[in-house]
Amino acid sequence: MAEQETPKYTPATPEMVDEVLSAYPDRAKKMRAKHITVKTEGCASCSVKSNSKTVPGLMTARGCAYAGAKGVVFGPVKDMIHISHGPVGCGYYSWGNRRNLAEGELGVNNFVPFQFTSDFSENDIVYGGDKKLEQICREVKELFPTVKGISVMSECPVGLIGDDIESVSKKMSKELDLPIVPVRCEGFRGISQSLGHHIANDAVRDHLLGKKEREEEVGPYDVSLIGDYNIGGDAWASIKILEEMGLRVRNVWTGDSTIEMLQTAHQVKLNLIHCYRSMNYICKHMEETYGIPHMEFNFFGPTKIKQSIRAIAARFDETIQEKAEAVIAKYEPMMQAVIDKYRPRLEGKKVMLYVGGLRPRHVIGAYEDLGMEVVGTGYEFAHKDDYDRTMPMMGDNTVIYDDVTAYELEEFVNRMKPDLIGSGVKEKYVFEKMGYPFRQMHSWDYSGPYHAYDGFPIFARDMDIALSSPTWGLAKAPWKKETVKEVR
Repeated sequence: MAEQETPKYTPATPEMVDEVLSAYPDRAKKMRAKHITVKTEGCASCSVKSNSKTVPGLMTARGCAYAGAKGVVFGPVKDMIHISHGPVGCGYYSWGNRRNLAEGELGVNNFVPFQFTSDFSENDIVYGGDKKLEQICREVKELFPTVKGISVMSECPVGLIGDDIESVSKKMSKELDLPIVPVRCEGFRGISQSLGHHIANDAVRDHLLGKKEREEEVGPYDVSLIGDYNIGGDAWASIKILEEMGLRVRNVWTGDSTIEMLQTAHQVKLNLIHCYRSMNYICKHMEETYGIPHMEFNFFGPTKIKQSIRAIAARFDETIQEKAEAVIAKYEPMMQAVIDKYRPRLEGKKVMLYVGGLRPRHVIGAYEDLGMEVVGTGYEFAHKDDYDRTMPMMGDNTVIYDDVTAYELEEFVNRMKPDLIGSGVKEKYVFEKMGYPFRQMHSWDYSGPYHAYDGFPIFARDMDIALSSPTWGLAKAPWKKETVKEVR
């Protein structure tokens, strides 16, 4: 078996970025240069332009508003049926691709693995789909009488032809005695899936939040876990820590979530927000309207877990603070054993990330706990405040990129030669065929959880497996291949 060749890592430089961008026409180069920076010494908050339209013609990994609303926010609510209103394509593409784990009996109180679509035909485009949507709602209630609510997720053609999903939802909600939530998330809205998150937050605010009251009074330690979609069981791992601290997790938005959790989330003392980008809107609304404070936390890697536990505990009394220290003391030896096992194998390895949501910054600490260094990171759909939070975490001579194109990311990787890449499924097989170890960091490459104390040992194991696989010794690195002569 061939020995694995170790490429020589090369730090990022502004000249490297200029060289990569020189392939573009001048206008495209000027636009893209604003979205990429190399952090240098003394640059604590280098500027990265974000939340703007992708340059036409440059292929990137962004999703649409429908993906943000249906695939992220509403899709994991398990006892609701989510109708993809429009042609079957969008619904099929968004079917079961995020691994939002949920407990419950399929078809009774758990519909997460199912897909429901109005399956628009040409006839529906011409004459409208309002009547068809009414019939689908009736069929949903007839076929699944235990369903607790319905969402109507509009696809692009619905917005173009002007279907009135709001009127239909209101009418059918009265007829079926069921909450039916219209979500105007046509894919052409906005510039990425980020607007879909905002639209879905607003739909929850307008149609669900505060519509129901729990009978028992709000306890002093009642909290909500917001922006955790239970990828591979992340939310369950987080709840375990919070409950061992003495807190009572009343709601999870929206992994393994129920419609009642969305309706009664105003009855807690604190909102703990995991994915800031997708759920900060509703948290700010609850703070302004109900006086519920919110705080971002990070449960990736023992260092960040410890910091977050103490920050959360500081919001409560000495009882919770004492229990928090006991939790840290309980798990620290276990986490140290994981570090002792894997750090000698991973020390010094360089990682490049390109993901969505919170991962480009939240997982940095977990890599550092293993002695690894993140030398490049970026977001698919971030806003300025995401980069403001990320920049201080990055070291000198690291590259930060927003809405990076397929060409740019491949060129950065080939020039910098990191040891490991963490990105999405669109990039996974490209880089593996190029001979680079890779982990799919949107849904943990069908593993997980990666979050909290239960997740860190799995995270460490998976990074080691990726880097230590003998497969890479059988693949010829691109920079070692001989130039293939043109055959005439």
